[in-house]
Amino acid sequence: MARLVLGTWYLVEADGRKEKIRRPKTWKHPQPISRAELTQMGEEFWDTAPHYGGKKEIWDALRAAAEEDDLSLAQTVIESAGVVVQNADLTICYDEKVVKKKIVIFFWLGSKYKLPKYVLRDPSNLITIK
Repeated sequence: MARLVLGTWYLVEADGRKEKIRRPKTWKHPQPISRAELTQMGEEFWDTAPHYGGKKEIWDALRAAAEEDDLSLAQTVIESAGVVVQNADLTICYDEKVVKKKIVIFFWLGSKYKLPKYVLRDPSNLITIK
């Protein structure tokens, strides 16, 4: 899909193709971290993120997509909510405001949503208890 960035406007071809989302690349936490600590960090993020701006329904959709193992279902959630994905790994997204003109669709980028990798993928140094 060809995109031309014009300030805060995106010009998208009318064919409607969308970039597929993917999991973030493998990452490493500064110190080894347990599942309980990682879960607590995630819960704290999701509990506080909506208070910094954006729409609750977009935050809810982002959380549902982030927690979904099936990427095609996560993609459907994102598209249904009208989320504009800047980074295919969902680390930076926007809500969209759409203006359609004949064969061209303009997206005005609304609120910015930044997701930390720790809510999208486990770190490589996650402590596993056997």
